[in-house]
Amino acid sequence: MTMNTAINENIDPKAGKRANFYDVEAIRADFPAMKVEVNGHPLTFLDSGASAQKPVQVLERMDQAYREEYANVHRGAYRLSELATENYENARSSVARFMNAASADEIIFTRNATAAFNLVSSSWGRKNLRAGDEIVVSHMEHHANIVPWQLLRDETGIVIKVAPIDDDGNFLMDEFAALLGAKTKLVSITQTSNVLGTMTPIKEIARLAHEAGALVMFDGAQGIVHAGIDVQDVDADFYVFTGHKLYGPTGIGVLYGKLDILKNMPPYQGGGDMIEMVTFEKTTYREPPARFEAGTPPIIEAIGLAAAIDYVNSIGQEAIAGHEVELLNHATKALGQIDGLTIIGQARQKCAIVSFTIEGVHPHDIGTIIDARGVAIRAGHHCAQPLMDRFGLAATARASFGMYNKKEDVDVLVDALLYAKEIFA
Repeated sequence: MTMNTAINENIDPKAGKRANFYDVEAIRADFPAMKVEVNGHPLTFLDSGASAQKPVQVLERMDQAYREEYANVHRGAYRLSELATENYENARSSVARFMNAASADEIIFTRNATAAFNLVSSSWGRKNLRAGDEIVVSHMEHHANIVPWQLLRDETGIVIKVAPIDDDGNFLMDEFAALLGAKTKLVSITQTSNVLGTMTPIKEIARLAHEAGALVMFDGAQGIVHAGIDVQDVDADFYVFTGHKLYGPTGIGVLYGKLDILKNMPPYQGGGDMIEMVTFEKTTYREPPARFEAGTPPIIEAIGLAAAIDYVNSIGQEAIAGHEVELLNHATKALGQIDGLTIIGQARQKCAIVSFTIEGVHPHDIGTIIDARGVAIRAGHHCAQPLMDRFGLAATARASFGMYNKKEDVDVLVDALLYAKEIFA
């Protein structure tokens, strides 16, 4: 089930109890990056929202697969190819279980979440959308959930509508519902904002979208990390995420789609492995998911993603969520005591992402200065320029937390920010 309510700074009792049994030092020992020094300081890594560090269990599993189990998949009659195929398809099954998909055939491996959005836009969108049809996104979307629809709009004449948020970053359900109508064909909304940390009510969004006759798609790049997902419980038609934010490798993303929808979508790319038969006159295509995985797939990356899922499951997403609640609470309080610092986005439902500005100090300068203290944060528009425009900002600084962070990391961040303020005083 989804754990949206578990990651809420107003919900403490269970989260606090879980955090008491959360051995963050043992977890940190699994991540080689936690032992790195930067500019003579221990690394304080607070940029997991961009890309998370990898546990040794993932690194070793991928190394083993490259060293001892590597061959191309689906094509060889020899044992090594059969083993690689088994590992690759087992990874698909692992993802399906992690999301509670009805079938592993509903899991398509892509290059990343962006590729998954482009697949849906280019395949489902081109087949099903016509001039005047409407897609609803929100003010919080990553560019990956904006630009593919704009490309399709420029090609077909569809209309993109934007669901608003309030000044705290809360998703406004009444205003969203008012945008839905007979012309709405797709609602594509983030589960969790990569800038604000806002967690949207995805189950209610899906219900309203379906009542309007539309399909619903969720960007889970952040959400699956901090809240998990049960695609059947939510009744998502599409759901996308990427491996590198889930403590897995880069180069692997996932598109979940209901099987009956996928079966009615044309291929997105053509080549080997997605075909049944090829002649110069005609080509026939395989059933999903193979239809959408042209060419040699990300074999080792899929195996690494499965290892990352195993690692997350070994700790427990609810335990991780509870730990992150405490980090968020501590960071919100500590950062709020810095004069001139403004936290951008304090929604009622929020995960462990904190964007902020400091009066008189550009976010890029903040990032550069505190790097001298070994503190790694993100500064910029975070691939969400329309959201920046919504708040009248060009950029923010962003601290995003992972399972390996501890309260002391927040304290180091605060000290580094006070140091940055002194420089610009």
